[in-house]
Amino acid sequence: MKQLFLIASVLLIFSVACRQKQEFADTLLVNENVSARIDSTLSGFVESGNIAGVSALIYEKDQEVYYNAFGYADRKNQVRMDRNTIVQIYSMTKPITGVALMTLYEEGKFQLDDPLAKYAPEFAGMKVYDGVDENGNIKLVDAERPVTIRDITRHTAGFPNREDIPGLSEILAEKDPRSFEIDLNEMAKRIGEIPLWFQPGTQWEYGQSVDVQAFLVERIAKIPYKEYVREQVLDPLKMDDTRYFVPESNRSRMSASYRRTGEGQLEQIPNEEAHDFNNNDYPLTPGGFGLTSTLDDYMAFARMLVQKGEFEGTRILKPETVELMATNHLPDSVTERSWLPSKGNVGFGIDFAVRVAPPASAEEMNGVVGEFFWDGAASTLFWVDPVNEITAVLFVQLFPYDQIKLHKKFKDAVYGKYQPAETN
Repeated sequence: MKQLFLIASVLLIFSVACRQKQEFADTLLVNENVSARIDSTLSGFVESGNIAGVSALIYEKDQEVYYNAFGYADRKNQVRMDRNTIVQIYSMTKPITGVALMTLYEEGKFQLDDPLAKYAPEFAGMKVYDGVDENGNIKLVDAERPVTIRDITRHTAGFPNREDIPGLSEILAEKDPRSFEIDLNEMAKRIGEIPLWFQPGTQWEYGQSVDVQAFLVERIAKIPYKEYVREQVLDPLKMDDTRYFVPESNRSRMSASYRRTGEGQLEQIPNEEAHDFNNNDYPLTPGGFGLTSTLDDYMAFARMLVQKGEFEGTRILKPETVELMATNHLPDSVTERSWLPSKGNVGFGIDFAVRVAPPASAEEMNGVVGEFFWDGAASTLFWVDPVNEITAVLFVQLFPYDQIKLHKKFKDAVYGKYQPAETN
């Protein structure tokens, strides 16, 4: 009788657990219908010939709710896109650098509004571009205030990054601060010798701000940046495939890169060109680009963020630091924001775009207020949705950057069609 009672109790507990699990699963945003919608969306891009291969991984409430891969990492050699495929993440390097920098912030090594020159005299006494005179000579004025560390975390420092600024672009090309053959110290020296394009804090403009963050980490920590980011971020998260230099033994896992030349038309960029930075151990270890990764590697990073700085018992940042990074730091006075508005109604935090309002139309990029995210030049994307506890990583190797609205359609597949905000 006692044995029968124990069996009945176990069965009851198992039944309740299964029911709770089912009820929990039913509350998930990414369910079977959504997964089918994502499959259809991503496979459609491959079938149309607009991408060679794509993969995506989504976690919700700390459980995997979606993974799939379509097409080829290397179409010529018929190598399928896979969960273990290594891709070049380009600017998705930036949030990793931001996290590395903020570990030093937590140690009290700097404050966000400290002048950059306090730690890096290379940036003292910066001059600001003021156009050219009638003879084409560049005109300069004094900076109205120093470049701050906050400026380099939100892209308001004023570092030029364009080829069409009369006089200034020529100086940028001559100094060549992004040469792979120089280290971070020489890079910072060269950037400090180039006039700012605009007064610090007055505009949002992509540039070498996050490369300067890597330099700042190196300067403050007094060890090479690539060692610091490995010790403080990558190794604790077991991100073994996230690195600058890919050893020859792993290169067969690297995805080829493709250039879209027309509707349904792709050409492969030769590997010796596309993979040059990662196949050669160059002196430059930039904070703004250059890392490779896999879906699971980058997902570990994203899950650490949605879990407020902790992942599988390892704490990388304090919850309040993650919140600070995911808060909009752009004041309304910064009205010139380059192409940032194309990301949706967003501001910018510390190396993340931060959504500050729901989509205003079906044409706007989908997303949830409070999400923070970034993407990469080869059309990769990730986001953290703290409201639904969702993290998503999308990998593809496509140039030019997302002309086909892959990101928009992927997010629509995840969240559903646009619904106008309810008004009282």
